[in-house]
Amino acid sequence: MRILQSYPGGRATTNPYLTQLGNRLGARSELLTFTWTRALTDRYDVLHVHWPETLLRGRTPLRALVRRLLFRALLARVRRRRTAVVRTVHNVRSHEDTTPAERRLIERLDRRTTLWIRLNEATPVPGGAPVRTIEHGDYRDWFAGHALPDTQPGRMLYFGLIRSYKGLDALITAFAGLPAAPGAGAEAPSLQIVGRPQPPGLGEAVVRAAAVDTRIDVCLRYVSDAELVDAVGRAELVVLPYREMHNSGAALVALSLGRPILVPSNAVTEALRTEVGQDWVITYSGEISAAVLAEGMARARAQRGETGPDLSRRRWDDVIDRHFEAYESAVLAARSPRPAPRAVPAGLY
Repeated sequence: MRILQSYPGGRATTNPYLTQLGNRLGARSELLTFTWTRALTDRYDVLHVHWPETLLRGRTPLRALVRRLLFRALLARVRRRRTAVVRTVHNVRSHEDTTPAERRLIERLDRRTTLWIRLNEATPVPGGAPVRTIEHGDYRDWFAGHALPDTQPGRMLYFGLIRSYKGLDALITAFAGLPAAPGAGAEAPSLQIVGRPQPPGLGEAVVRAAAVDTRIDVCLRYVSDAELVDAVGRAELVVLPYREMHNSGAALVALSLGRPILVPSNAVTEALRTEVGQDWVITYSGEISAAVLAEGMARARAQRGETGPDLSRRRWDDVIDRHFEAYESAVLAARSPRPAPRAVPAGLY
C-alpha cells in the first residue's frame, strides 16, 4: 500500500506525532511525504490529510492563490482516480484564521473524504460518515534516549506553542497571586514558560506580563527534545490552562515523561483522567487562579504514587494496526460505487 501523508518530510520541527506515525507506517508500507508534484503526479492508494488548512497557506497573496489552484487540482485527481481520502480530525476548529475561499475548498475536501479518524470519542464528525477512533500515541519511545532529571520542588511548567486560546495570560496572572513563601515545609513556587509564540507578536505580551514576577522564567523559542525533557522533568506539575482543550500533544508528552498535568475539566480531559489515572490528570472548573494552582500542586504531591500513568491504550503498535485497518477499509470504500456526497458541518479540523 502506498500512503501519501499531507505533511512535508525532512523538517526538524514537524509535529512529533506525525513523525512517529509516519516512521511506523513506513516500516510496513510505502509511505510518501507531501510535495505538490508528488500529490499531482505520483501513484498512491491513500491520501491521509492532517490540518488541511496548512496546504492552502502562502506567505504572499499570489502564493496563496497558487496553493488554492493546486488544491483544486488535487481534489479533481483523487475524485478521478477514486483515491481513498482519510482525514484525521485533530481539532474541533482551526486555530488559524481561514478565508471564505479556503473554507469552501476544505468543505469540498470533507465531502470527498472516504473515512474519518478522530483521536477521542468527543470529536464531532459528519453524521453517518465512516469513522474510526484511534487514540493519540504516547511519546515514551520518542524521548527514551534522553535522561529525565529529578523534579525541582515547587516548579510548574507551561510548554508548547503559545497561542491566544491557550490561556497563558490567565496563568501568569494566577501564578503572580501565589505567595512567595507558601508556608512551613512548602517549597517556594516557580513557573517556567517554554514555547514559540504563534504569531510572534504574542511573545512581547508574554514577556511584559511575566516581568511583574521574578519567579517566572520565560523561554520563547522552539526547543530541542533534550531541552524539553529537561524542562518537563524538573516540573512537579505541568499546567495547560487552555481556554479550548480538545486533543493535546503537550498533555501526552508530560504524561509520557511521568509528570502530572493540571487541565480544565471537560468531556475530553475527564475521559483522559479516567483512562490514565486521577493521580496524573488533575482537572479544575472555571477560571485558572492562584487557588487552583495551589490545590493542583498539593494534589500532585499527595496523590502521585509509584506507578506511572496508564498509557496502555496509547501503544504505537496498536495505533498503527488500527490505522492500517482504517486504510484498507477506506480503499475498499473508495473503489465501490460512491453514494451521494454528504453534507458536512463547517469547521472540522
